[in-house]
Amino acid sequence: MLADPRRSVPATDIVLNSPQLREPLIRLGRPLVRSVVRASQERVRGGTVDPEALLEDVLGHLPAHASTLHAVINATGVILHTNLGRAALSAAARDALVAATGYVDVEFDLATGTRAPRGRGVLAALRAALPDAGDVLVVNNGAAALLLTVTTLAQGAEVVWSRGEMVEIGDGFRLPDLVASTGARIREVGTTNRTVRQDYAAALGPSSGCILKVHPSNFTIDGFTASAAVTDLAGLGVPLVVDIGSGLLAPDALLPGEPDVTTMLRDGADIVTASGDKLLGGPQAGIVAGRADLVARLRRHPMARALRVDKLTLAALEATLIGPDNPTTAGLHADPSWLRGRVEAIVSRLGGEAGTVPCAGAVGGGSAPGVALPGWAISLPEKYADRLRAGDPAVVGRVEHGRCLLDLRCVPTDCDATLLAAVLACT
Repeated sequence: MLADPRRSVPATDIVLNSPQLREPLIRLGRPLVRSVVRASQERVRGGTVDPEALLEDVLGHLPAHASTLHAVINATGVILHTNLGRAALSAAARDALVAATGYVDVEFDLATGTRAPRGRGVLAALRAALPDAGDVLVVNNGAAALLLTVTTLAQGAEVVWSRGEMVEIGDGFRLPDLVASTGARIREVGTTNRTVRQDYAAALGPSSGCILKVHPSNFTIDGFTASAAVTDLAGLGVPLVVDIGSGLLAPDALLPGEPDVTTMLRDGADIVTASGDKLLGGPQAGIVAGRADLVARLRRHPMARALRVDKLTLAALEATLIGPDNPTTAGLHADPSWLRGRVEAIVSRLGGEAGTVPCAGAVGGGSAPGVALPGWAISLPEKYADRLRAGDPAVVGRVEHGRCLLDLRCVPTDCDATLLAAVLACT
């Protein structure tokens, strides 16, 4: 009679007391390690793991971190890849974020020992970056910036808004739904393809709370079109709110069609809202800049407390604003010849299945949809795509015309050796 394999499975507490698990217990915590132990025990009971190999199986299944998030090398060529977390932080921002994980003077004045304004460092950095703004405010994302602005200025009133700018920004999220949730009434003006200054002016009246102008960042409309400029809408008697989305603070010659906060303010916008984790290259955050009196109203609104950012975001955003160029800026302005040299160096180590091909990267994140970024990629058989995603770290490329392309635009140079090793491991 065969022995019942369940009798040979050590008790959970006995396994957890193994010397080999002391460090993982400290690093990952007892509940997580216990769940891995129990999963290995089930594999022993199911006959897929030998009882003698239980501890080895546990160690092999322990994660590197107490989080389900996996490190990814972004070889897609899309700089602000929403599914991969959008902007990668600079080294300065990462260092600041780690430093802020402990106790910090986020609302404390070390000189006087009394309470101090929250986020004063990042607000000072943002004011310095946007001297045309009367004041600035930071909330937890771009949608929150628009939500707080419309709620404060137009709750119970009308938001005058062009039909051609009522956009869906992804995953079924529609800005008209967000604006309607504030208690404001949307007053649609113009048509899908043409809205002019007179359309706005004719709609304004005693019930108008604000004019809203939204940059349709993730699509373009060509042909018989017209759109009122910010300069056309300034001074019509109600606050002009401009949502640019992407977070570009100043003009960039590479992105001539992308609006920026500085230009919108100079053109007459009363409030500009934007995201911190797009072209600014920082953490997820919502930026509000504009007239000091209006920003003060937003800051005093009860909703502002619910939308405020934590100390980690404050630290990373401040370092992004005052620190060196970040990966987003580097990716945007990467020299194609430099990218080709890196690609060819890796391809020379991979053999006949690999090749060097021209490709076009993208900004991503709903920003500059018509801008192609010339570059070069490693070309591999399509089968590599699945294998590379299953690695550690995972490598995410893109598949085009039956080939797996690895674009190095968003891959740090110090990761080239890691990328090469990941590809070689798939052969």
